[in-house]
Amino acid sequence: MSGAALAVVIITVFFLALYLLHRYGDFQKQQRMVLLGTLLSWYLCFLIVLILPLDVSTTIYNQCKLDNLEHPIPVTQARPTNQTWSSLSIHPTVSVPEVCKEPWSYIPNGILPVFWRVVYWTSQFLTWLMLPFMQSYARSGAFSRVGKIKTALIENAIYYGTYLLIFIFLLIYVAAHPQWHLKWMDLQTIGITSANTWGLFLLVLLLGYGLVEIPRSFWLSSSHGYLLAKAYFKVAKMATEKIEAEENLADVMEEVASAHESVSCYNNLRKCVDTILKKCPTEYQERLERDVESNGDDVDNQQNDPPTKRSLVKLHKQVITAVQRQNQIQVQWSILLDQAFHLEDVAKCQSSPTHQFMHSFPSTLHHSWLRRFIYTRTAEWYWECVLRQGFYRILAVLLGLLSAAVVWSECTFFSTQPVLSLFAIFVQMAEKQYNYICIEMACFVSIFFLCVCVYSTVFRIRVFNYYYLVPHHQTDAYSLQFSGMLFCRLTPPLCLNFLGLIHMDSAISHQDKIQTSYTSIMGSLRLLSFISDGFYIYYPMLILLLCFATYFNLGSRCLNLLGFQQYITDDDLASDLVDEGRELIRRERRKQQRVEDSENRKRGWRERYGDQRAVRLARNGYTDLKNDDSWSAAENKENDKNDGLRGI
Repeated sequence: MSGAALAVVIITVFFLALYLLHRYGDFQKQQRMVLLGTLLSWYLCFLIVLILPLDVSTTIYNQCKLDNLEHPIPVTQARPTNQTWSSLSIHPTVSVPEVCKEPWSYIPNGILPVFWRVVYWTSQFLTWLMLPFMQSYARSGAFSRVGKIKTALIENAIYYGTYLLIFIFLLIYVAAHPQWHLKWMDLQTIGITSANTWGLFLLVLLLGYGLVEIPRSFWLSSSHGYLLAKAYFKVAKMATEKIEAEENLADVMEEVASAHESVSCYNNLRKCVDTILKKCPTEYQERLERDVESNGDDVDNQQNDPPTKRSLVKLHKQVITAVQRQNQIQVQWSILLDQAFHLEDVAKCQSSPTHQFMHSFPSTLHHSWLRRFIYTRTAEWYWECVLRQGFYRILAVLLGLLSAAVVWSECTFFSTQPVLSLFAIFVQMAEKQYNYICIEMACFVSIFFLCVCVYSTVFRIRVFNYYYLVPHHQTDAYSLQFSGMLFCRLTPPLCLNFLGLIHMDSAISHQDKIQTSYTSIMGSLRLLSFISDGFYIYYPMLILLLCFATYFNLGSRCLNLLGFQQYITDDDLASDLVDEGRELIRRERRKQQRVEDSENRKRGWRERYGDQRAVRLARNGYTDLKNDDSWSAAENKENDKNDGLRGI
């Protein structure tokens, strides 16, 4: 199994990152460089997280071999026979104690240091240089690659110029003090420590929110009433955002129409206007074409001052942002309506005597083999109305206990005598038994939970509609790359923090043991004692305060005061939005029901008269166009007749 576990993890993590990118990104519309950069950043971060448990078990095995070499354990050997005496005397063998059993996932020496070095420095190159440049490139409104590159260079030069000045001043300060004999490795360690310190600062904030919000979200999700009220709240809030997005898009389209009319086909800027028109929705493009054909070459159209190249670049950027925002809102609106309809169906079916789940709109369901044979209507009823509540509450309790263990360990991991960190206690107990599977599983579950708390918060945060991740292929390029930057900056300090929790970082535990290969590439943090002995130890204790703030919804209440509405059960404004959302759902349900009834009538008409009509039209020799027209007229006549009878 030497190296096989490493290869399996590398392949599995790649497909995991590819699946997430397919869920949030758009492979057909977005640029290949954007998708490649995001995929690589997510892949490397997930790889660090899943390979670290293998590094821990390999380090424990190497430490066992070193301890037994320094303090050998006497091993009794059987008396050799006459047949083997000569071979033993010529080629003596060294007995290895059986207590150091090689782990199933053992990685040979020399592989992990090279692996960590490549993964770490590639991720740092992406997060500090490549992804910021690609962000500016993707958001640029320039019409050529050269223009986009120029804009990206200018924006990043302003941002990173400050970092360069600080670094130059530090070099001058070090050169002015000859007693500081800093080598290249020391400067490298200082750079790594600075990046990890920045990441740890943000990591604690995100972790403090996720440790409370994830167990609480599962506990609250066990209540259908809470989920339905929150869905109503989201619908009311989304309706306002939907109107704002439509108005913003309409305003931008007016500017596009003005530019389209004022720039003639002989103008040098006409190519730029055509590029902008291609980014507009199809209905707006058709409307603009109709307006131009109806107006012709009027004198009034020529009186508008033609736009400049800079104004067209700005307009191009506005069009991209407005169209992307409109598409995101439309997809989120349809998903939110489906969720609200489903929750209302759950409320109706809870008292069903038939124990079968009935959907309001069966035509919208995907009739797959799973729903046909396994997840049937009966199975769905038992899950939604009976089992789901208990399962979510048990899961919430387990996650809450795990969160409490993380908070306790974060506040006590610096204590080595006695050992107070729960994760360190469990790993050391398994280490005494040399149970490498338990060690790897404990490390994997612990670091996976930490990553879920941090990464889920990254996927949830939303900064003024400027950055947020939207599923169903609706996330823009800027948000994808911003998430990749955050992952690359948060993962290394998260792994170092985890190694400190299990006392496998000598800078924290102050123990003379073999370091993991991951820690070896980070360098010795003792070079900066005020960080290793101060910030890295005491700053994670802030998680306790952040957990209390999250538990009492202090952040949501502050956002409410600032005008950003959040769902709080005891807030009057939230209650008004819930009532408004309930009325909107009723309206959308009636609209959807009319569409469903119309489709059912069409289906019934086809089933009743489809065959007779096909034979009659084939006998009369009608063309396809006449067939379609007569079919539509007959269908409309039947629909009008049914509507009239219903009105009576």
